[in-house]
Amino acid sequence: MKRREFSLTAATAVAASAFSLPALAQPREGKDYRKLGKPVASEAPAGKIEVVEFFWYSCPHCNAFEPTFAAWMKSAPKDLSVRRVPVAFNGSFVPQQKIYYALEGMGKLEDMHAKVFRAIHVDRLKLTKDDEIFDWMGKQGVDVAKFKEMYSSFTVSNQVRKATQLQEAYGVEGVPSMGVAGRYYTDGTMAGSMQGVLQVVEQLVGTVRKGG
Repeated sequence: MKRREFSLTAATAVAASAFSLPALAQPREGKDYRKLGKPVASEAPAGKIEVVEFFWYSCPHCNAFEPTFAAWMKSAPKDLSVRRVPVAFNGSFVPQQKIYYALEGMGKLEDMHAKVFRAIHVDRLKLTKDDEIFDWMGKQGVDVAKFKEMYSSFTVSNQVRKATQLQEAYGVEGVPSMGVAGRYYTDGTMAGSMQGVLQVVEQLVGTVRKGG
């Protein structure tokens, strides 16, 4: 698996209020972020700027970053369309991609997203095998029959395929990482920390607003 080790020291200390981060020197292309050679099609509604967080449920760095990102996401300006995309660096990641999209399809993502992280990183479950996933979902009060149907559906399979294609198009090198407007990519190694990533993202959003 190709995954960088990112610094989360600053990420865990980011203020819960979003878009109030301290000013950062103008980020440098090639150092703090990368401009994509080929722009990626955005799924954001017209007039919105898409921001994507790439993550993996089993990644400890993603787990540590999640509360900060969730607060940032909820406080995002109205002209942003922010979404998460679960990655797959190999086939073993696919069941957790399917967890994310099955819960989203059932309208249970908001209630269950943090619980999935907790199950893996606090309760030490793997949640990488179908039977284990179904058993755990049932214990959380999720309708297992409906979850299985969604988990195995063409819709979820198509979402998984599109997620992996987007990951490849952005050239994701590790998680957590972020993409902006189908044009820019940054991660904790490039920006120095996940706090730095959010600062770079905010400045890149400003660049996009100006037509950059």
